[in-house]
Amino acid sequence: MPIGRMFGWKVAVVCLWVSCGSAAGHLEYSVLEETQRGVAVGNITADLGLSAAALSLRNFRFLSSHDEPYFGVDLASGSLVVREPADRERLCEAKVACVLTYELVLEDPLELHEMRVHVLDTNDNSPFFPAGDVQLHIPEFLMPGSRFTLPNAQDADEGSNRVLSYRLSPSQHFRLDMGSRVDGSEYPELVLEEALDREERATHRLVLTARDRGQPARSGDAQVTIIVVDTNDNAPVFERTVYRTKVPETVPNGTVLFRVQASDPDEGTNGEIRYFLSNSTHAKLRHHFHVHPRSGEVRVAASLGLPETLLEAYIEARDEGAFGLASTAKLLVQVTDVNDHAPEVNLLTLSSPVSEDVTPGRVIALLSVRDEDLGPNGKVTCSMSSGGPFKMKASFDNYYSLLIDGPLDREQVSEYQVLITASDGGSPPLTVRRTLTVSVADVNDNTPSFPQQQQELFVAENNGPGASLGRVFAQDPDLGKNGLVFYELLDIISEGQIASSLVAVESSSGAITAKTSFDFEQLKGFHFQVEARDGGIPPRSAVVTVNLFVVDRNDNAPVILFPLPRNGSVPVEIVPRSARTGHLVTKVVVEDADSGSNAWLSYHISRASDSSLFRISANMGELRTARLVLPNDVIKQRVVVVVRDHGEPSLSSSVTLGVLLSNSASRVLPDFEDAWETGGHLSAQNLYLVIALACISFLFLGCLLFCVCIKLSQNLGCCSQSCYCSPEEPRCGRNMASNPCMTSATIDITTTERLSQTYLYRASLGLGSDYNSLLLRGEYNAADLRNLAAGVGLSLPISHIQIRNRKGEHANINVMVSKFYGI
Repeated sequence: MPIGRMFGWKVAVVCLWVSCGSAAGHLEYSVLEETQRGVAVGNITADLGLSAAALSLRNFRFLSSHDEPYFGVDLASGSLVVREPADRERLCEAKVACVLTYELVLEDPLELHEMRVHVLDTNDNSPFFPAGDVQLHIPEFLMPGSRFTLPNAQDADEGSNRVLSYRLSPSQHFRLDMGSRVDGSEYPELVLEEALDREERATHRLVLTARDRGQPARSGDAQVTIIVVDTNDNAPVFERTVYRTKVPETVPNGTVLFRVQASDPDEGTNGEIRYFLSNSTHAKLRHHFHVHPRSGEVRVAASLGLPETLLEAYIEARDEGAFGLASTAKLLVQVTDVNDHAPEVNLLTLSSPVSEDVTPGRVIALLSVRDEDLGPNGKVTCSMSSGGPFKMKASFDNYYSLLIDGPLDREQVSEYQVLITASDGGSPPLTVRRTLTVSVADVNDNTPSFPQQQQELFVAENNGPGASLGRVFAQDPDLGKNGLVFYELLDIISEGQIASSLVAVESSSGAITAKTSFDFEQLKGFHFQVEARDGGIPPRSAVVTVNLFVVDRNDNAPVILFPLPRNGSVPVEIVPRSARTGHLVTKVVVEDADSGSNAWLSYHISRASDSSLFRISANMGELRTARLVLPNDVIKQRVVVVVRDHGEPSLSSSVTLGVLLSNSASRVLPDFEDAWETGGHLSAQNLYLVIALACISFLFLGCLLFCVCIKLSQNLGCCSQSCYCSPEEPRCGRNMASNPCMTSATIDITTTERLSQTYLYRASLGLGSDYNSLLLRGEYNAADLRNLAAGVGLSLPISHIQIRNRKGEHANINVMVSKFYGI
């Protein structure tokens, strides 16, 4: 929307509305500053999508945070119009963007919109000279080429509207030239073209015009009055036109930078010189320096700023003559860097922990170093010390890489402290140190190891199931699951049995327990294998062989193998009365299933009918006579032999032996199952017992005789006849049954073979039969049978003995012996 506006006598075309947006309740407009009242900037209702009547109906409110109402809203048309011209320089001063913010409120429904108005700069400010008119006193004797600094003009506008150019009104004696500062800015200088002559013209008036580049352009003027001085025709002259020095950036305030000196050949006050900073010195630098007006010392008044910069200032020497002649010299101050900043080490990345199987050359850390100093003071060198397999390598510029330079082993060193040292090139150098902690991560590179490849365990027999036998232990120096060891029993066959049926191994602790009770006599030992496996991926394992030895306990009493009782009868040995001292009666043979001291046996006589008659060797078990057999020694002797082992506690067994003292071994052996006899004398109790037994025996025999007599009376005709028959011949048996010449009796006979098994014989004479029958159990030769017949009073040829088999537990052999005799 074009708007015409008058600036004095000039007409400017202004663009009031540049952009507008209503998205999300946000409106933006642009307007040139100093726009006249009533000019429409934009249409709010159209931008909000409303009708003009909606503003009144919805109680529209226009809120502003500014004291002056620069803009307003026409409710009839919905247009945003200018209420008061806005001066951008007054509102925003030197800001780049000048924005006014407003809030638009609508009710029914309630809506809030933000509106921003950008006030654009116009070339509404003319350049001006802050110092006003300039007056210069120039002696007439100055030579052409002399220069005089003119003041700079200022413009409050922005951008191209404030860029200035200078122009001097035409003059024969002077021309305008532009000087430049270090930062590139320019300032006007008045250059003398021709020598002045006060007599021709004492005063020269010139106009210095400053013009900006706005559209249309604006300008400002300053009156330059030049007074030609006729006296004091010598201006101060510096020894040098340019003074140079270098100072460190940390130079303290008050330090003398220069001591300038200018000379004036005039006398009196015309030759007295004062020094001060020239107006040509940049305003930003004026507070850095202080010039002593008399001595010409230039001192530091404030910090000189960044290092490695060149500061430029101008010093003016003016005499105290009537018109004060002056000259200018340039001061150049080079600010040098001081090594006042230590290097900085920044860790960009660090890979920690590092796997112990990492290959050499792997980059694990990246560092950068910097130093705010300049030149050699800012050049940083980096080094490393760790005692580990690492090395430092420069990447580019100020970057360094930390690399693996050798193999890592976490089991040897699990963590490294890498010391990074950074030093600059200053003198003396500044150094900073930083420590990096590099941890080594574990991998499963170690196999579980047992202290020994074979391990021995001992267990006493008769243990209970579940008894602890010991444990196996394997070490794995790895960490975590890699070092967690599990144990497993390998199923191998040992001593004919599967190991898992005998023992169990706890998987986590390696504890070994028994699954059964061990018997040393059945199993003296066995071996099995246990595998130790870690939890790594893949797992590693090792095997140990465990040799388990069953330790014997004294749990078996001695077992007597010889002599042994047969069918409850006491084994009997026959000793002739003519036996000498030391005669071997018998040898007790004993076996003990235990081993070691538990099977060491000793023999003792615990009881004997006559303790002086016999002795036994403690180690051999040989029972011998201890003296000669005396005539008055009792025929039947009993000896109790106790066999005892050396276990803890000691176990024992005993055997009772019958010893028959006889002149002949062929006699019938008496019964040893009666009471003990000691030296042929009976005690009172034994005497009563013998008398009672005798009475009963006589009564019983009387009854038997009575029955026999009756039987004999019925069989008188068979006394001269003898017959032997077997059970298979019942015919002959009937004849013998009617024979009165037969007597019957029952006797027990026991005989013994020397150092051999004891045998029991039982003779039975059937009552009322025609023959005597003797039942013999055992194995005999012909001589034994003859002796037996003689022992029972039988005179019978051996051919009359018939052997008949009878099956039984001991495979007994029955021998039938018959004899006839007359009554």
